[in-house]
This record gives sequence, structure tokens and C-alpha cells, in this order.
Amino acid sequence: MIQSLCTVHNVEQVAENIFVLTFISPHIASVTKAGQFVNIRVAEGVEPLLRRPFSVCRTEGECVEIIFNVVGKGSSVLRKKQSGDLIDVLGPLGVPFSLFEDDFDTGVLVGGGLGVAPLPISTATLVARQKSVSTFIGSRSKRQLVKNHLVNVHVATDDGTEGLHGTAVDLLKKHSDEYRYRRPKIFACGPTKMLHAVAAFAIANSIPCEVSLEGPMACGFGICQGCPVELVGAERKYALMCKEGPTFDVRRIRI
Repeated sequence: MIQSLCTVHNVEQVAENIFVLTFISPHIASVTKAGQFVNIRVAEGVEPLLRRPFSVCRTEGECVEIIFNVVGKGSSVLRKKQSGDLIDVLGPLGVPFSLFEDDFDTGVLVGGGLGVAPLPISTATLVARQKSVSTFIGSRSKRQLVKNHLVNVHVATDDGTEGLHGTAVDLLKKHSDEYRYRRPKIFACGPTKMLHAVAAFAIANSIPCEVSLEGPMACGFGICQGCPVELVGAERKYALMCKEGPTFDVRRIRI
């Protein structure tokens, strides 16, 4: 983990109200693993005060990509960044997905909304390891779908404007009824309600599953104590999302 001032390469709109910001950091680009995140101080002043956590979406050469939608002051500031601007970045942070284990042959990637963020870097890792990949993404409508750098993609939308009329988990269940994967393992990211459904499906079907949680990881390394996750069957009651996550085996936590 390092803190550094990184140069913005560009900001590009990729869907309705959704943007990809690319910054230059040879260190972060070279060492980040799928599922890790960066904490960004979006402005030099005291407002917004806290850093914002963003999953690393993709790395290429010396460049690092994050994806975000504009919902508040912090993301509005990021949206207006120009090529050559500097941003204060802390990272990489957190525990990555267990993509380098040999306990699975098929990586089943599930993303809901902006939970698609860690899927491109996860896809690249799985493809490089010659694993089979099947991807399920969901969004409110086709206008907010982001499929860039994904493979074997299956789509669901809440309004039925593209793919299955339903959620990414509905789509996963439907597809799993029709196909049988060879030694699958699920890697999912998205809203808590979606992750709860993914975990229930995985446990009911005895499929290994890891989820990447979304939460207020202000400091990024365990100092502020602001991102507790309830543990199951452990001596401790809580873990910190930023330090021991954001990726967790679904059998370890209460979502």
C-alpha cells in the first residue's frame, strides 16, 4: 500500500450517469489483484473530507481504472477531473478474490449495478489462468449496463429493456437450472440485498462463493473502525471490511 499523487489520464462516460476514470500509477497497476480497492481523496480542501473507496476495475500498463456513478459531491468532483489533474490515491487496499486457488474450474462472476466494477480485472485474471468464465450482470435498465472487458456475458434488467426481466441472481438461477458447470465458484459484487441472495443460492447448492462487500471504508486500513462485518462461527463478533475484506467467503459472514 502506498499513498501518492496520481495523474488523471482521462474520464469517460460509459453508460447513463456512469463514468470510468483512468489514472496513472505504475505501482498500483503492477501489484493490484482482483477484488482490491483504492481510497481516493477527491479534492484538496476539507469538503468532501473523507476518502472514497473504489474497486479497481481494470489495469493496463501503468494505468488504473475505476468506475463510478454520480450520486453526490465526491463523485461530482471526480466527474469533472481533466487529463493532467492530480488525485491523492491510497492503495491497493483490502483482500483480493481467491482467483489463484485450484479449488475450481469455472469462475462464475455476478455483478449487480456498479457491482460490475471488479469483474473486468477478475475476468482478465481468470482468462490468464485458463479458467472457464461465465458472467451475470444486472442493472436497472439497458441504459446503465456496462459490459466492457467482460466475456460470456448474460444480462438482466429490472425494467426488462435488455436480457432477462429480473435481477442478476434470477438470471444466475435460471441459467444454473439449464447448465451444469464444471467445479464452479461464484465471485460476486453488488448491493447487500443481491449478495444475500447470491450467498443463499450458493450455500443451498453447495457452490463455493466469495462476495465483495460495499461499505463506508473511509480510512481503508482499519483505523477508523467504520466498516464492521458480523462474523459467523468465530471467536470475534466482527471483522473490518476494509482490512479483512472487502472480499469474504459467504460462510464466514452474516450478510
